Amino acid sequence: MRIFVTGATGALGGHAVPALIEAGHEVTALARTPEKAAALTAQGATAVTVSLFDRAALAEAFTGHDAVANLASAIPPMSRFLSSRAWADCAKVRTEGSAAVAGAALDAGVGRVVQESVSMLYRDHGARWIEEDHPIDHYPLARSNIAAETSANGFTEAGRTGVVLRFGWFYGPGAAHAEQMLAQARHHVVTQLGPSGSYVSSIHMADAGRAVAAALHAPAGTYNVVDDEPLTKREYADALAEAAGVRVWFRGPGRAALLLGDRLTSLTRSIRVSNAKFRGATGWAPEFPSAREGWWATALSR
Repeated sequence: MRIFVTGATGALGGHAVPALIEAGHEVTALARTPEKAAALTAQGATAVTVSLFDRAALAEAFTGHDAVANLASAIPPMSRFLSSRAWADCAKVRTEGSAAVAGAALDAGVGRVVQESVSMLYRDHGARWIEEDHPIDHYPLARSNIAAETSANGFTEAGRTGVVLRFGWFYGPGAAHAEQMLAQARHHVVTQLGPSGSYVSSIHMADAGRAVAAALHAPAGTYNVVDDEPLTKREYADALAEAAGVRVWFRGPGRAALLLGDRLTSLTRSIRVSNAKFRGATGWAPEFPSAREGWWATALSR
């Protein structure tokens, strides 16, 4: 298949493009700079330069492709994570950008759009398992993700195949915030956001990249892409410390993170998410069943 990838040089795209090529697909990828174009060419992709917000130009670039994987994002660094202003670029990418991509794919006659989203949209369900039909929350930072999902669902309603992938917390090579967390852990400081017994559903970057390739064979719909075994926040922090090979001197902010309200809603709630639907639809399975194995492999790669 001929696949066009936006966000190809980002954290997810950096793993999805090689996974797509390894699966035998012909990949065209959006590049914003000559340096990024050269990196994509070295991976075996064809690089093109086009604005994510120009529907007509995107439609021209998409023509002749079987599918578009919209992985574009603009997550701010951890140092600015609590600033609502820092999320403006990300919101624009997920709202205006995703609408332009879905519209251009329709105009170009593309049959399938794969849209990146996040599992942190779900409401807090404590220790109960969460599947795709569980309710989502419309807190401020979630609205742009919901807008992106709406664009993909509209693509399906137009008679094509829209696939939404709700990823867990990214970690592993290429995920900048995760690399910072591992670096902090090596100094005996481990981040734990929310109560110790609350759950986090994560996904290693390599497994996420392979999920994008697997999504080319999924029926239209929404799918959770998470590891097999969600960990409690304490277990997740312990896995990070073990991978760093240290004893924890400081673990936090814990429950205190709840005081920041909507600004950390996506990270403090308890979501124990199931990947059963995606596994059943595609045969995909994570190489790293939980963050215990994934963090260890990440540490060894450093």
